[in-house]
Amino acid sequence: MLASTNSFLDSVDKNFRHAMSFLELPEGLAERIVQCNSTYTVRFGVRLRGRMYSFVGWRSVHSEHCEPVKGGIRFTPDADAEEVEALAALMTLKCALVDVPFGGSKGALRIDPREWTLQELERITRRFTQELAKRGLIGPGLNVPAPDVGTSEREMAWMVDEFRRANPTDVINARACVTGKPLSKGGIAGRREATGRGVQFAVQSYLRDPRTPAIAGRRDLNGATVVVQGFGNVGYHAAKFLSEEDSARVVVIAERDGYVAKHEGLPIEALKQHHMRTGSILGFDGAKTFAGDMSGIEEACDILIPAAMENAIHIDNAERIKAHLIVEAANGPITFQADQLLRSRGVTILPDLYVNAGGVVVSYFEWVKNLTHIPFGLMERRRRERRNQTIATALERMTGKAFPTDMRDEFLEGGAEIDLVRSGLEDVMRSTWVNIADLLESKPELGDYRTAAYVTSIRRISAAYEAIGI
Repeated sequence: MLASTNSFLDSVDKNFRHAMSFLELPEGLAERIVQCNSTYTVRFGVRLRGRMYSFVGWRSVHSEHCEPVKGGIRFTPDADAEEVEALAALMTLKCALVDVPFGGSKGALRIDPREWTLQELERITRRFTQELAKRGLIGPGLNVPAPDVGTSEREMAWMVDEFRRANPTDVINARACVTGKPLSKGGIAGRREATGRGVQFAVQSYLRDPRTPAIAGRRDLNGATVVVQGFGNVGYHAAKFLSEEDSARVVVIAERDGYVAKHEGLPIEALKQHHMRTGSILGFDGAKTFAGDMSGIEEACDILIPAAMENAIHIDNAERIKAHLIVEAANGPITFQADQLLRSRGVTILPDLYVNAGGVVVSYFEWVKNLTHIPFGLMERRRRERRNQTIATALERMTGKAFPTDMRDEFLEGGAEIDLVRSGLEDVMRSTWVNIADLLESKPELGDYRTAAYVTSIRRISAAYEAIGI
């Protein structure tokens, strides 16, 4: 990887090479794993508002040790090829870490979606999809995009529709060309919440492990103070689940225009409604507003969750971070230098390639659903209901007591798609944590969870390359 010093790509490259120093890989294979296979630059024009506008985008394929390759597409005004390559590298590592059979890819379009109407944005997205399709950069067995910063289910619906138009003779599996789609277009229940839900499962897995330090003497999140940077899809869901289901206190939500704070804990759903009405978290009733203040992540807390953009924590602010545990919900939120400084201070960091893997795990479930053309649970749900009904009836006869109504209803539920998706995701996040923690325990010289995660991923990628004779 070629990268400017202190850039996002530079941090990923340094983490790669640091992890490889603990592995005895053939030199050529080591470089092959590090390097990005290819990065395509796409330039195209769209006639809008009575004139031609030009756009530039990228799609990077980091590794094809497993195919298809997988990774999101972001729409941001400051996107560039270097950022896309770094994100593609993380996707390779992430998929290998959670044992999802995809190689790594990533894409971006340099655009500010807020500057365009809905109809204009649709035309731009469809044109971008055409350019990707012409180059074999989208397709169920080739390259499978997903939502990222600045994109959502809406853009994925446009992309799958445009892909089907471009491939009218091969539409049977066309819905699998992207993931993160609306349910009506072949999406899967739980995909929207998946990354935030994965963050929750990552924190739970960490705290359940007796080898890790407890938070304020506790092995649960009840009363733990949490600061979240970023209130987009990931930050919102992580904050919601940790506060509503685990009784954590989310004391700060930080965004690009400032932050809001409440010692007793912010009501996340009410804050979300305020954000949707006003376009900002600032001015929320019942919380202190700090407009234009970027120091929200420096507030004292048990857990800091950076869920915005890369390089949010850097050498200039790392010394002021007061969290005991940092949970990287964003991609690359801590620079390599800041990571070293934080660890020297005793701060524990759960790495991005583990913490935010929930999105790609559930994307994999969606991809499988699209290829099998059968919703999860369809063949089993009613059979499970009947089996559970038999068990409940037998227990009531044996004990002479009736199940409480709420418990009975939950027990008899056969398992909807959302339940199966959450169960599968939790299993992946728990087992992946055990793999990381076990490796660090057996090889303490690795020093931290990030390096253990990288080593786990690189070993699997190396094995995949060797299996195909590379």
